[in-house]
Amino acid sequence: MTKIKADPDGPEAQAEACCGERTYHELLVNLNPIAQPLASRRLTRKLYKCIKKAVKQKQIRRGVKEVQKFVNKGEKGIMVLAGDTLPIEVYCHLPVLCEDRNLPYVYIPSKTDLGAAAGSKRPTCVIMVKPHEEYQEAYDECLEEVRALPPPL
Repeated sequence: MTKIKADPDGPEAQAEACCGERTYHELLVNLNPIAQPLASRRLTRKLYKCIKKAVKQKQIRRGVKEVQKFVNKGEKGIMVLAGDTLPIEVYCHLPVLCEDRNLPYVYIPSKTDLGAAAGSKRPTCVIMVKPHEEYQEAYDECLEEVRALPPPL
């Protein structure tokens, strides 16, 4: 069997093009109940930019297993978690791990956008950004704002 290519000018392509980018408020609908502290729209954009810079320097850890392994080894950085991951049990132990090790962590609304910021087509539920001199200013700015967020209840 052969694949039938979609018509690039068809109605489905036009609908996808107009609604491809969802707004911050639309993404908030899918949040988990444990997604606290949640990054603001501005902080979310800053984190995406910092992640993109970290990917160029190969200074990120991606995925639950990899992040957990390196946190246990004592690696430092900002942990960015996706707030729309289901089931919650996949990564609900990571905030506790961060609090025990005094690591800053923050939730953002979309795992799809988090994966895209990391240069992947695959959604990612957690990324740890490590500090590096190439993007130290952006990292410090994000770190300061993440630490200023109110702690979860």
